[in-house]
Amino acid sequence: QVHLVESGGGLVQPGGSLRLSCAASGFPFRTSTMSWYRQAPGKEREVVAVIDSVGMKTNYADSVKGRFTISRDNAKYKVYLQMNSLKLEDTAVYYCHARRVTGSAYWGQGTQVTVSS
Repeated sequence: QVHLVESGGGLVQPGGSLRLSCAASGFPFRTSTMSWYRQAPGKEREVVAVIDSVGMKTNYADSVKGRFTISRDNAKYKVYLQMNSLKLEDTAVYYCHARRVTGSAYWGQGTQVTVSS
């Protein structure tokens, strides 16, 4: 059974930092592309950051470039999102996403990030 379990969300002031974690199991994590998405109230879900299976290539949404860093630890079956210099507009539910080489894809349940003063 596939599991993607996010953690690390919470309430933070503007300019603060959070580190999200996603623990994966039940699928071939080490050969899967991993991503973080987010969905703010009233908006569509959008991709935030993507990392390839070996952690060599990353891509970021323009809105988070220079502030967010995606990484993975294939030995621990985890993917991370380090979020610095958080802004009010970063408030959203953040989702972990996995895509296998076969094309099958999985979602986590999401973790709330609220940036507020």
